[in-house]
Amino acid sequence: MKFVIAATGASGTIYLQRLLEQIDCGAHEVYLVMSGHARQVAAQEVDRLNIPAGVREQGENDLNVPFVSGSARFDAMVIMPCSMSTIGRIASGSGESALLRAADVFLKERRKLILVPRETPWNLIHARNIVTLLEDGNTTPPASTSTPRLRA
Repeated sequence: MKFVIAATGASGTIYLQRLLEQIDCGAHEVYLVMSGHARQVAAQEVDRLNIPAGVREQGENDLNVPFVSGSARFDAMVIMPCSMSTIGRIASGSGESALLRAADVFLKERRKLILVPRETPWNLIHARNIVTLLEDGNTTPPASTSTPRLRA
């Protein structure tokens, strides 16, 4: 299977780390995209983000990656942690970076898109953005101590 894993600037790097530890990169094609803010938060929250061998790191602004095209067949995308700012941009259809463009492609192609917001409490705008994405078929579990597993 082919997966895109992304992280934005919300606190919760440990959730990303746990997800990366769960994926068998020998059996799956895995791409990682981290926003600049995600990298800053990661540096503050963990000593070192351990990225498994086989994970293909991509720049957040590189629109020449395969997962930003609907013709590339990817199975799922997870954004964890996902800031409310990113959720708002995705809900509005913004595609100004590879991360946002990929999320837009996953929505339009009806592929599995999982957003894991870390921020609470929500205001009404946050809730409306989440509802917009839920109505479009997106999965939005809250961040918790159990890491979602991607299974074939």
